Amino acid sequence: MRTLITVMIKELTETFRDRKIIINGLLMVPLLVPVLILGMGALAQSRAEIQLESELSLPVLGADYAPNLVAYLSTQNIRIEPPPADVEAMISNQERDVILRIDESYADDWRQSRAATVEILFDSSRQDAQIPVRRVERALEGYSRQAGAVRLIARGVDPALNQAVRVTYRDLATNESRRGMLLAFLPYLLILTAFLGGAYLVMDATAGERERQSLEPLLATPASRVAIMSGKIAAACVFGMLVLLLTLLSFKLSFTFVRSGPFAGMEVTMLAIGKLLIILLPMVLIGTALLTLISASVKSLKEAQSYMGILMMLPVLPTAILLVNPVKNALWMFATPFLAQNQLILMVLRAETISMVQWTTYLGAGFGLGAVLWCIAASLYHSERLAISA
Repeated sequence: MRTLITVMIKELTETFRDRKIIINGLLMVPLLVPVLILGMGALAQSRAEIQLESELSLPVLGADYAPNLVAYLSTQNIRIEPPPADVEAMISNQERDVILRIDESYADDWRQSRAATVEILFDSSRQDAQIPVRRVERALEGYSRQAGAVRLIARGVDPALNQAVRVTYRDLATNESRRGMLLAFLPYLLILTAFLGGAYLVMDATAGERERQSLEPLLATPASRVAIMSGKIAAACVFGMLVLLLTLLSFKLSFTFVRSGPFAGMEVTMLAIGKLLIILLPMVLIGTALLTLISASVKSLKEAQSYMGILMMLPVLPTAILLVNPVKNALWMFATPFLAQNQLILMVLRAETISMVQWTTYLGAGFGLGAVLWCIAASLYHSERLAISA
């Protein structure tokens, strides 16, 4: 333990001597968090004001076929515009999000009390078109219900008879769960920070020192190689946890400045921060042990850094899987790297209770994987080739 602590202090001291490392590795993410939170809140509020509350411009083809419908749409904060020459080009060029086309047979179908046809033209691959399309749909649905009720009354039929079942909705989502849904990006950010937060330190401590030929004198000392390696891993873990703590405190501070938008009133408690730190601790160990393993198996620091692109993609996997295939929480998830952290972080953000079984499964699997990677890295540290520079 004395050797481990000595090496850990040595690595941390050398790291904190470099101001660029402190700024880029330790402070960059915490400083960017307020910009991210405040920027997202401002963008969400701006989008709501522009797309939900502002007047919607709607080009209409065949407006002369349904003058009453056009007049009704004008009362729904929708401005009717003349049709364009090329509808498809206007949609594809994003000049308009939605265009309405009224069928030529609309007037005849209306007089015969048949369902008259209107067509909504839009591009489903454009996310910005979703709100305008939904506004047009709701306006048309309202006009259809109103006209249908008038037809029934004209025939002496109570419009309520047309509704055999009345459906009501009760949303049981809490404010915390709604805000947790808005913070879906946060698990990836925290997992990536925990996984690679100490990347520079741990790669420089092995691959960098090997390249500078300063690792061989350290390994030639009577100290155990396992203790030396463990000290380097411990230093990287301390550095990674410090980055995480500053990042979480930055989140807590950022939400205090949000006065409007979806994040207004959100508070990150110290209990939640404590839970998140416990959740991410195994990921810090896994990341530093894996990076130590990689650094001990390559010939140079540049070669070790070439793995960063692949490693940065690993935390994306659970988010991508859950995006295309949402699943309910199961016990096996809490034993799966990256997926377990993603689910647990979301549970904390949604203020859900994490059971003791889930905690035990997760911590056992996380620290177990970290121990396996540590053992593999330790075996590489006992190789005589490690001390030889390329």
